[in-house]
Amino acid sequence: MGASAAQCTSLARALSEEFNLNLDDEKINEAAYSGEMAYHGTPSGIDNTASTYGGLIWFVKSLSGGKNTIDRLKSAEKMHLIIANTGITASTAEVVADVRKLREENPEKFNKIFNKYEKIAKNAKNALIKGDRDSVGKLMNQNHKLLQLISVSSEINDKIVDIALNNGAIGAKMTGTGRGGLVIALTLDENNQKSVSATIEKEGFSTWKTTIG
Repeated sequence: MGASAAQCTSLARALSEEFNLNLDDEKINEAAYSGEMAYHGTPSGIDNTASTYGGLIWFVKSLSGGKNTIDRLKSAEKMHLIIANTGITASTAEVVADVRKLREENPEKFNKIFNKYEKIAKNAKNALIKGDRDSVGKLMNQNHKLLQLISVSSEINDKIVDIALNNGAIGAKMTGTGRGGLVIALTLDENNQKSVSATIEKEGFSTWKTTIG
């Protein structure tokens, strides 16, 4: 869903084809990341990686400047997702700068939050591989609470999360930049996906339905 990353990846592929550069996915990803830097300053790299490789990906950024970890994953069970759009676009660079400032003001608090975040992500990876949707949903909910604590979520994100959970979704969280943007929800099955999506749309938000696994 990262528009800038999709644009950078598409442009890299187009240039490679036009000038017969024969760039493989790794080189395309590197080029797309350079484009993302122009957009956001210090992007994580996950958006361009998702745009380049597609599918379900485990991504770990190397903080030492080395090679990032990119693993292709496969869920044992099909999981039905809803992506809801708040209709509000925030600046990634501004949000990242705000979070960095808050962390510098209270490093101990933020280190604890980020340690919890890392544990949730690793547990979610294992749950996804096993197809344990109940655990994935619970971990999504925990993740959203952490995003609230670091000021990345907003009232409108929280509203959509509550709508999804109150209408049968197993888990829901904001995703991406935050302070608007997108919310992703995990549902029990296709029927639950349709009903939750319809309820969110009745509240005035657009949605997309998709699956993984």
